[in-house]
Amino acid sequence: QWLSDRKKRALQKKDVDIRRRIELIQDFEMPTVSTKIKVSRDGQYIMAVGTYKPRIRCFDTYQLSQKFERCLDSEVVTFEILSDDYSKIVFLQCDRFVEFHSQHGHYYRTRIPKFGRDFSYHYPSCDLYFVGASSEVYRLNLEQGRFLNSLQTDASESSVCDINPVHFLFAMGTAEGKVECWDPRTRNRVGLLDCALSSVTADTEIDGLPSISALKFDGALNMAVGTSTGQVLLYDLRSSNPLIVKDHHYGLPIKSVQFQCQLDLIISADSRIIKMWNKDTGKIFTSMEPEYDINDVCLYPNSGMLMTANEAPKMNVYYIPVLGPAPKWCSFLDNLTEELEENPESTVYDDYKFVTRKDLENLGLAHLIGSSLLRAYMHGFFMDIRLYHKAKMMANPFAYEEYRREKIRQKIEETRAQRVQLKVNPVNNDKELALKLIEEEGEEQQVTRKRKQK
Repeated sequence: QWLSDRKKRALQKKDVDIRRRIELIQDFEMPTVSTKIKVSRDGQYIMAVGTYKPRIRCFDTYQLSQKFERCLDSEVVTFEILSDDYSKIVFLQCDRFVEFHSQHGHYYRTRIPKFGRDFSYHYPSCDLYFVGASSEVYRLNLEQGRFLNSLQTDASESSVCDINPVHFLFAMGTAEGKVECWDPRTRNRVGLLDCALSSVTADTEIDGLPSISALKFDGALNMAVGTSTGQVLLYDLRSSNPLIVKDHHYGLPIKSVQFQCQLDLIISADSRIIKMWNKDTGKIFTSMEPEYDINDVCLYPNSGMLMTANEAPKMNVYYIPVLGPAPKWCSFLDNLTEELEENPESTVYDDYKFVTRKDLENLGLAHLIGSSLLRAYMHGFFMDIRLYHKAKMMANPFAYEEYRREKIRQKIEETRAQRVQLKVNPVNNDKELALKLIEEEGEEQQVTRKRKQK
């Protein structure tokens, strides 16, 4: 990341490993941090929001590049794509504003009474349900263009919500660790699940009350709930007890829960790890720990591709062939699967020297730790090779000369080895002649020695 473009190109020519890397979508990144990432229903557009400045970027998968970028007035808490493509988007912002965008750009903005944390769109009635720092659930009807009567809940505040895609049951997760289910047709509460009580098992260690941090429906009857203490509970809506409780063992809030129907997997993620596990047995399928903290995970529909929004400029894209085929816009990945298996060895850069903390102390450069001259990497640092040689020369002025002399000697030895050498077999030649030549050589050496002594 911190190499210049020129250095990257030079490195790319030399390193086969880097040459084989594939950048699926050009400039798939944010200036500093990406917070949410979603795919449109037609699968053509990938949208991501991030900072700084607050913005949305839309990427066209058919062109494999960015389609447009729009800057916003304040940070986006979450957003929803209402249309099949990118033409209708709703943003919930951190300053209570709800902003609507159409195909050409900004369309309208309104404000909700309390700070919002999440919202869901109810397609049959064109209602937006907003949950947040309030006991009420605000309803905004997009057909009439006005707020409707709020739903009054028992919660002090709510953090997440979701609407079932089959029978449109509205569910919301509360700060008290409960999930309330409402019927949008009658506007009555039809069920209450106490997830906080169910998430605490005999071997669970938790600090404080587990509140609900993630919620996702699968089909008509299944629902996965993530807690702020790092547990994922899978429910059948006909029972108040969870079918399975999966603990991440990190104690971090669950950020995202996704269902992978082909292999019956649940993909749950906290800020540190993405875990894939079987929803029937709870057995781990695989897990991934990215370098940076995760903010959101998006599974590309009907494929084995995962995208993550991170606490870093680049948004990660993972392709796991076992989960499903590659999307049609990058079908070449299926042919390149074997080639994409990169060698885990770290690349050594020619113009940078890797030094440990002990090396820095020996060179007298320990005071540079934390400055821009040293780049932290694994158990040590990368530093410019010129600075390293300069420091080494000051620490030991003759070390470089010795090193240079040794290098020259090695080069001479190499060239000597390349010369044509005649193999003389003494058995096949005249023995007496050989002895005579040796004697003459010895006499010559004695004469030269005497001359030197004189």
